[in-house]
Amino acid sequence: MAAAATMAAAARDLMLRAGASDMEEEEGPLGGGPGLQEPLQLGELDISSDEFILDEVDVHIQANLEDELVKEALKTGVDLRHYSKQVELELQQIEQKSIRDYIQESENIASLHNQITACDAVLERMEQMLGAFQSDLSSISSEIRTLQEQSGAMNIRLRNRQAVRGKLGELVDGLIVPSALITAILEAPVTEPRFLEQLQELDAKAAAVREQEARGTAACADVRGILDRLRVKAVTKIREFILQKIYSFRKPMTNYQIPQTALLKYRFFYQFLLGNERATAKEIRDEYVETLSKIYLSYYRSYLGRLMKVQYEEVAEKDDLMGVEDTAKKGFFSKPSLRSRNTIFTLGTRGSVISPTELEAPILVPHTAQRGEQRYPFEALFRSQHYALLDNSCREYLFICEFFVVSGSAAHELFNAVMGRTLSMTLKHLESYLTDCYDAIAVFLCIHIVLRFRNIAAKRDVPALDRYWEQVLALLWPRFELILEMNVQSVRSTDPQRLGGLDTRPHYITRRYAEFSSALVSINQTIPNERTMQLLGQLQVEVENFVLRVAAEFSSRKEQLVFLINNYDMMLGVLMERAADDSKEVESFQQLLNARTQEFIEELLSPPFGGLVAFVKEAEALIERGQAERLRGEEARVTQLIRGFGSSWKSSVESLSQDVMRSFTNFRNGTSIIQGALTQLIQLYHRFHRVLSQPQLRALPARAELINIHHLMVELKKHKPNF
Repeated sequence: MAAAATMAAAARDLMLRAGASDMEEEEGPLGGGPGLQEPLQLGELDISSDEFILDEVDVHIQANLEDELVKEALKTGVDLRHYSKQVELELQQIEQKSIRDYIQESENIASLHNQITACDAVLERMEQMLGAFQSDLSSISSEIRTLQEQSGAMNIRLRNRQAVRGKLGELVDGLIVPSALITAILEAPVTEPRFLEQLQELDAKAAAVREQEARGTAACADVRGILDRLRVKAVTKIREFILQKIYSFRKPMTNYQIPQTALLKYRFFYQFLLGNERATAKEIRDEYVETLSKIYLSYYRSYLGRLMKVQYEEVAEKDDLMGVEDTAKKGFFSKPSLRSRNTIFTLGTRGSVISPTELEAPILVPHTAQRGEQRYPFEALFRSQHYALLDNSCREYLFICEFFVVSGSAAHELFNAVMGRTLSMTLKHLESYLTDCYDAIAVFLCIHIVLRFRNIAAKRDVPALDRYWEQVLALLWPRFELILEMNVQSVRSTDPQRLGGLDTRPHYITRRYAEFSSALVSINQTIPNERTMQLLGQLQVEVENFVLRVAAEFSSRKEQLVFLINNYDMMLGVLMERAADDSKEVESFQQLLNARTQEFIEELLSPPFGGLVAFVKEAEALIERGQAERLRGEEARVTQLIRGFGSSWKSSVESLSQDVMRSFTNFRNGTSIIQGALTQLIQLYHRFHRVLSQPQLRALPARAELINIHHLMVELKKHKPNF
């Protein structure tokens, strides 16, 4: 039935389309214009409906009347009945034509219907298949979820089994004793690399077994016996090897540093003993300490004894002080004095011992020095001895830390056990030597050697010698201060009247002080020490007082000034050779020298030009007080001064220059004094000119005899000494 209804609907549709197309092709009976070809717009009027409403008919009629086609027909007077019949006839024709078309297309329509029916069947089967697919997918998703849950559980079990396998593998690997290990421990020499490798393996297995035994693992009992026997065998071989190396140190003429360095390659042997047989490790350490302690003590005692034999035979004694005169020793049985006591206070080339190149130079070889008849000062022997001590101590400390696996206080204790006796012997020897040492420069150089060696030890990261350096300095500083105080006291107690004849040249005590002070200042500049500067300050005060006491012995002020200037100049010159220009000592003596030089120049100009100096000072004072009128009464005095200066200034200047050059040992200083005196003379004469230019003296006839100031300057330059 559904198919028949579908076919009927399709037929009606075709008929309507055919009729519409025929009406479009044929002209209407009205001969019609183009407006008559359009169909009536009846809208949605349904005359077959039982719910027809007249009001709506009016509405449709009104709408149709407004249609253009209807309006045109009404205007032309077309007969509607005739037109209606014509339309009905056309519809019948269209219907018959549509039926014929339908009959012609019936086979196609039937074929279309069959195809549609087949499509419906296919779609129905597809719907069934998709439904089946949907149900299958639902079941598959649930299966996938189940598989995911099973996979997660299997992964957890796998990880757990792998973890257990790893633990068990580690346990089994740690407990199994391979044949290669047994063979190497029992048969291989300890010097072969495979013995060291298998020894490390044995140590690891022993540690693993101890750890598992602590956890209560029963399987450890199966390998404990084998490991113990291997451990005993390894300990025995290692003990024999290390003790043999230590005993080789004791052979005469043996360089113990070579086997000691070789032991470092086998430092794991001691670590193995420390972890597996502490009694044997202690035995080896004690044997090493005992052997090396004796070796170091014997070596340094012998070296120190032979080293002191190449010291200078002439050393400073208690009478070799700064204030002691050279002729003090006159006893028949007294020992001969030093060839020159001044060498005790002179640095010379001794300061090179603390230079970087000399400080770490190779140590002295006593028998070579004796063969070449070479002699050295104490500080050179001290440097050689302590550089050897520093070098060996640093090497020993680093060896102890590395081989015996110690650090901190434990390393210090072991180092002191090895080197303690040697260090104590060295301290006792130094203390004994310092008891009769009066060479302050040597002691001060030793102090600075220790300070530098202490810095070197710190750079090498070896703190084990810190206490020893402090002990050495505790011996050196008091002795240095004592010797310096003895020199201060010797200068303080020196009586100038007992020194023999007076001489304006530099005194030997001031020369000693200058050399001694410049030596200590130059050494102290590298590593400044305030205590040293204080002691030098005390010595400087005493020397200045001594110079003043000696100067007071001269009868004339001029000789006193010459003596003071010569001594200050000499001390300043020596100090400036070694000390910095801005040091306190240089500045102090420069001020003293300038003050005495100015006073001497005034004293030098006083005899020939004293009247001129006195008049200029008096006249300037009167002018300053506004009493210049009093100068009118000085005309005769002024005339005498002008003529006296003009007649005698050349001879006076010549005599002055010769007197200065005879008085001062330092020609450069004498030249400076002459220049200062001539400069002051020119300034004096220029001031005299200004006084004579006052109105009260301007008309003085003697002014014509004044020497031109520029002419005087040119003439005085001729008297300037050239060296």
